[in-house]
Amino acid sequence: MKMKNNIIKKSAALLVIVVAYLSCTDEFVNRDPVYSIDSENYFNSESDYFNALIASYDMLQSTYANAILGEIASNNTLCGGESATDVVGWQQIDDMIHTPVNGNLRDIWNWMFAGVNRANYILEFQDRTDFPGKEIYIAEARFLRAYYYFELVKWFGGVPLKVDERFQLGDETSIPRASVEEVYNLIESDLEFAINTLSYTAPQTGRVTKGAAQALLGKAHLYQNEFSLAAGVLDNLILSGPYDLVTDYNSIFENEGENGIESVFEVQYTDVEGAGFGCLQCSEGNVAVGFSGVRSYDGPEFTSGFSFNVPVQDVVDEFEAGDIRKDVAILDIEAWALATGATFGTGFEHTGFFNRKYLPRKRSANAQGDLNLTNPNNYRAIRFADVLLMAAEAFNRSGIDDEKARQYLNRVRFRAGLGDVTAGGNALTDAIYHERRVELVGEGHHFFDLVRTGRGTEIDGFTANKNELFPIPIEEIQFSNGNWEQNPGY
Repeated sequence: MKMKNNIIKKSAALLVIVVAYLSCTDEFVNRDPVYSIDSENYFNSESDYFNALIASYDMLQSTYANAILGEIASNNTLCGGESATDVVGWQQIDDMIHTPVNGNLRDIWNWMFAGVNRANYILEFQDRTDFPGKEIYIAEARFLRAYYYFELVKWFGGVPLKVDERFQLGDETSIPRASVEEVYNLIESDLEFAINTLSYTAPQTGRVTKGAAQALLGKAHLYQNEFSLAAGVLDNLILSGPYDLVTDYNSIFENEGENGIESVFEVQYTDVEGAGFGCLQCSEGNVAVGFSGVRSYDGPEFTSGFSFNVPVQDVVDEFEAGDIRKDVAILDIEAWALATGATFGTGFEHTGFFNRKYLPRKRSANAQGDLNLTNPNNYRAIRFADVLLMAAEAFNRSGIDDEKARQYLNRVRFRAGLGDVTAGGNALTDAIYHERRVELVGEGHHFFDLVRTGRGTEIDGFTANKNELFPIPIEEIQFSNGNWEQNPGY
């Protein structure tokens, strides 16, 4: 992964992994193996492990698809784009008419399993060579495996598991889909190892910390309704970690706000190397940013994009009067054009609103590549505000401590310029749900928040007992020769 400011640099050795090995494993099962690394000639030095670790981080950049679809699938945004046939797979998900024949869902499946396989490659050979600090690399690899599996389980439910071993051709017919519980058990084990091994200070900007592992573990417990466990992990992080809410909310999603005190885990992007539409996951830039940009835009601060992921009036109205987050999260293009003289075009399902957090900003003079594919906006995967709200929910829904739940909730609201919530019980639960929606709008979490809390039917077209999960790609079902069952309703 190309980290900001060239903190982590790719070397010639990494190209051996990327070209000779990983080019053949970016799908769960390689259908046409051409290359392979002779593993007896690798993992013989610290640099081999380091380069393999970079390759494991690299697949995080493809999670742009997970983030933008987490909004489009929810009731926060419409798909948008140029027309009703622009990125058909996204349009289908927006309308809740998606089927197992959906190339965009298959991308998420393939790219997340590529991340799993890259992490497992390191873990398969973790005992080959010893050197000081190797346990840090192993802990980071286990966090990354947990992160990719967490994405898979929340999108698709139970998925095939392999531990410390790469998936190979033929596994699809012999390895069953694990249960959701089994997937979470592996995620928890990996994260607990990372928590016990890593520190709160990363070796280099963009790498995993103890805090990131604690936050993801708390989130995994929350997604399983294990509220007491989530409360314990998240409370420990809040009280012991180095994180805090930034004072200036306006700065969070700007370049100067990247990797700041509120960032618990952040996916690094850069615009110094481009990619094309033939390999979007190859982009070193945040592809979702260009797709979310204002169509045919000409004016200050931003550049144009493809007008996808457009917020709806309902989420705009969710903000309370005086909430300073509204103008940071939502760009009202008509008001902006009137104030600045900017001009713009309109696309399909134009609402007049755009996801300002991840709009493409004006780029530096040395930026490379397609303006729409290599935007350098980091994705704030886990923010401290999210941690506070997850902890508030866990303390409230567990029945442990509504007072502490209000404390953490109101800490987020105070930063937004709002008054305290004083309610308890179910009214407090609803207040926390509201706060998560407005604090995290545009960040890809809302669909999964609705589903895990039993509120999926708030989404137009949502069918209960079906749309909580997405379908396993039809190709994977076919390759398994009946070994894997499709998710219910598909």
